[in-house]
Amino acid sequence: MSSCKTQNIFHDQPDKKQAAFVLDSVFLYKPDYQHIITTDNKVNISVWGQDELSIGSVYGIYNSNEVYGKWLLVDANGNIEIPKIGTMMVRGMTIPALKDSIKSVISQWIVNPIVDVKVMNKEITLLGEFRNPAVIHVDKDNNSLLELVAKAGGFEYYANLKSIKVLRQDGQKVKIANIDLTLASDEGTRNIQLRPGDIIIAPSKKNKEFDKRISTIIPIATSATSAAILIGAF
Repeated sequence: MSSCKTQNIFHDQPDKKQAAFVLDSVFLYKPDYQHIITTDNKVNISVWGQDELSIGSVYGIYNSNEVYGKWLLVDANGNIEIPKIGTMMVRGMTIPALKDSIKSVISQWIVNPIVDVKVMNKEITLLGEFRNPAVIHVDKDNNSLLELVAKAGGFEYYANLKSIKVLRQDGQKVKIANIDLTLASDEGTRNIQLRPGDIIIAPSKKNKEFDKRISTIIPIATSATSAAILIGAF
């Protein structure tokens, strides 16, 4: 029977001790962190006064709402197709670097071009015991764990604050940070810096399922039966 048992990743395993709190170097705070453009990023480009070069312009030339398709998708080869410029490799570039590259090309026919670039699908996912678990869009690069928790409405009652998990893609590997928000330790080891693509998991306390069963049983049981159930459970 045990071989058929499924595991709930949002539930603590009662027979396992909490792992020692060790923060992998990939999660350390970097004040100069900038988002690196990658495959499947949606990029819009704005060039002031140049309708034919703008895709989803923030300057009011186009409606930047992606529902209307005003963005360029970074393809599997890391390229986008820019009007009048053609194919440009953008994977691995920061947004300032891409701005400079576009300016360098169009400066051939435009004097002092004003260029803005935006990645539209920078997102962080929150799963588990949050009041409003969701995929949250972030515009800025420097985001903190508690900031995203606040955007999700905070934690539910059964959230296990001793075992908050942050998953981050690091090359071909996925690194996991186990955060204990109840520790009175250095703020930087708890309220860590988050990046687009991160997944935050708030597991439930191990007594959640027990409480749910008891809340269902007790209203329909006699006081004596309820006491017996409780004694037997412990």
